Amino acid sequence: MSRKHILATLAGATLLLLNASCNNSNTEKTTGNAETAKVILPGISIVPVGNSPEFNDAQLILKNTTSNKRDKDSTDVVFNFDVKNYELKMQTPDTGSKLCNNSAQGQHIHFILDNQPYKALYEPTNKITVANNTEHYLMAFLSRSYHESIKTKGAAIVFHFSVDANGKLQKMETPTTPMVFYSRPKGDYMGKDTTNVLLDFYVWNGTLAADGHKVTAKISNENTPARDTTFTITDWKPYFINHLMTGKCHVTLTLTDKDGKPVDGPNTTVTRHFQLAAQEPLK
Repeated sequence: MSRKHILATLAGATLLLLNASCNNSNTEKTTGNAETAKVILPGISIVPVGNSPEFNDAQLILKNTTSNKRDKDSTDVVFNFDVKNYELKMQTPDTGSKLCNNSAQGQHIHFILDNQPYKALYEPTNKITVANNTEHYLMAFLSRSYHESIKTKGAAIVFHFSVDANGKLQKMETPTTPMVFYSRPKGDYMGKDTTNVLLDFYVWNGTLAADGHKVTAKISNENTPARDTTFTITDWKPYFINHLMTGKCHVTLTLTDKDGKPVDGPNTTVTRHFQLAAQEPLK
């Protein structure tokens, strides 16, 4: 039975069935006759992203930081980076074959402060405003144009700092505990971008393995809570999420130990919300 026939039978249905990735053969099935037909939705799945261009020599360096007290409550902080062996604002060579969301502005830096949604930097500098008397963790890494992180040594930095009451920035001890920083999915996805939704994160001070640290990824959609799925990830690589429904979705990442217990410490669990829609406007 064709997708068009199924949707015609289910008059008034509001969920859009999404296609699997090109390499996934799962399709939706139906049961019952034309009057009582039910759609059996394929389960949410994650599949490794195909091989992406390597940038083994790419380097991201935090050259310097400056701070300037804005007022009694806040301070401006400027981060200046140096990028080597990697070209910002260039389209990654295999962009056309990835079939996922891609930045028209090209390759960039993901700037993640305190595990909040990242800011994409197309120039190697960024100014932020933080509250006085606060402590922060910055994760920054080089990203392909389709938002997949460069995971080779030297392509990322973590910077632990504080700002005092006078607006002075102080570098704090270098973190040594294992952490996970959320990157994608992020924002709104529409049309063809809803098929392959990139799941990507950055592991710091740890290695994922079947007998070591793991990341659990709980993926859910508010429209179809019965389909909520939790994956245990033992291989640090990017994945495509397939078979999500349209609507508001959530991903929760949790770093666990070899026994599956959540790891204590900063930046070990994070939840992000994003939306999928067949077309604008988002609903």
